[in-house]
Amino acid sequence: MRHLSETEIRNSFVNCSKGEAKRVNIPHDLEEVPWDDLDFFGWRDPGAPDRAYLVAEDDGRLLGLVLRAPNGASRGFTSRSMCSLCLTTHTSGRVVLMIARRPGEAGRQGNTIGQYLCADLACSLYVRDKKPTGAGWAFKETLSVDEKVARTRTNVLAFIERVIA
Repeated sequence: MRHLSETEIRNSFVNCSKGEAKRVNIPHDLEEVPWDDLDFFGWRDPGAPDRAYLVAEDDGRLLGLVLRAPNGASRGFTSRSMCSLCLTTHTSGRVVLMIARRPGEAGRQGNTIGQYLCADLACSLYVRDKKPTGAGWAFKETLSVDEKVARTRTNVLAFIERVIA
């Protein structure tokens, strides 16, 4: 993924108002983000643990989602579970249900799309074996790292498409 600026990130959100996008808590360390290792940029709001954000690029267009972990879901599963984006298996609550409000009138009526995601949204680092899963074990896949990266990108864009469709 290419290096993103704060303005680009704020302008990418498709499921919130411009005012809400201006209030998003963007990480201050954008210069330290390992952009070359990311398929999407995702983060949790340290001041509001039930909020998370995801920004991906599709054919040069940035698409960002505001996500929420429902009350009680921010703890995640206590047994083994799998992220639906990167298919990484975690233990101890490191996969949580994230919910994205649909854009426009559908979102104002309360329509949402949910998916189980890595709690820290570090999918890109897990598929590249740059961050340990903490599971103590992992399913042995026959896919190459490039194939896992492609699968993760496909899954991220499919999730975004489901939200904005």
